[in-house]
Amino acid sequence: MLPAILQHGKGYHEMGPIRPPSEGRDRSLLLRITRNCPWNRCEFCRTYKNKTYGLRSVAEIKADIDTVKALAEELKATSWRLGYRGTINREVVAAFINANPSLYSEAYSEPSIVQRRLESLANVVHWLSSGARTVFLQDANAPQIRTAEMVEILNYLKENFPSIERITSYARSKTMARKKPEDLKRLREAGLSRLHIGFESGCDEVLAGVKKGTTAAEHLLAGKKVREAGFELSEYYMPGLGGRKWSQKHAVESAQVLNEIDPDFIRLRTLVPRRGTPLYDRVLAGEFEPLTEDEVVEEIALFLEHLDCHAYLASDQMCNLLWEVEGQLPGDKAAILNTIHEYLQKPLHERLKIQLERRLSSYLFIAGHLKPDLSADVEAAWEAVDSRAPDAPVKVQKVLDIVKAAFI
Repeated sequence: MLPAILQHGKGYHEMGPIRPPSEGRDRSLLLRITRNCPWNRCEFCRTYKNKTYGLRSVAEIKADIDTVKALAEELKATSWRLGYRGTINREVVAAFINANPSLYSEAYSEPSIVQRRLESLANVVHWLSSGARTVFLQDANAPQIRTAEMVEILNYLKENFPSIERITSYARSKTMARKKPEDLKRLREAGLSRLHIGFESGCDEVLAGVKKGTTAAEHLLAGKKVREAGFELSEYYMPGLGGRKWSQKHAVESAQVLNEIDPDFIRLRTLVPRRGTPLYDRVLAGEFEPLTEDEVVEEIALFLEHLDCHAYLASDQMCNLLWEVEGQLPGDKAAILNTIHEYLQKPLHERLKIQLERRLSSYLFIAGHLKPDLSADVEAAWEAVDSRAPDAPVKVQKVLDIVKAAFI
């Protein structure tokens, strides 16, 4: 018989829409602490547009933790019954789903509820298969809740899952700048170990222009406070966010602020203007001039030239062109810059080929196939590149504008 929390509860734990790529790679458990974003005005972001921010109660979150625990225990029990000695594999998952039609059959529940239960189950399965070691707290700014409540949640989470080694979350610089040092220390001691901050830029003109809601000084204060409290810190830099007008200032001043913070990780997340955002409308109106692929790479080189810190530079976002621009600073700096310069020194048709290959690879990973109109544009772009036609850059850019809009 199913535990009461699965029989009479929702049958799933609530999850938000996004998490850092590193948390996906590590198959972290996703646990929603707040809903959506308390700021929600950044002009480049559409993730939480038209969605209301809200705090979840400690009781709700504890119930979700109980649901995760019940699912984990039932999956393990199913594994032992089938002779897999606790291993969670496809056969175990299929047997669990088939044995519980009240949870996973649309004959008993609305399709949307069944879908949420299946997504929750998949998250728990992946988490267990990776050793149940890492947890990511959602949504955009989980540490905004009261420190005492977060400590209670963290303690409850660790009590129920002693295997947990790392708990992380997104956070806003403004929130961290306002947090008392003793509150940050309490959160760290309770088990919150890594914070992912959307730094985006250390240039005040850029931050104001995209309505980031923070300043370079607040970024610096927040970063230092987070580091002093003992957290691992991951800062996201957004190449291209200054457009052609502010590109150089954006790169140089961002590097300067990050040098003073000296985070554990600097993650590149190249700007892709997306439909449904104010920034996209500004591009259409000619008010914001985005960089080309090559100009973004040049900006990253300038940014890296001015970096003087000990962070690991990561390029784990789909929106980045050169995935190999990655390494431990300062030791790998020369090799990373050499990789960038080798790309920039290639003939134009070779650079266009790289752009097409990599952007299409990412698009096909998401979409699975090319629609007929896009397929025709892709064929035309390849023909232009192979023949080194004068209009090859235009035809390639047409394809890139379509496929990059699908990136997460």
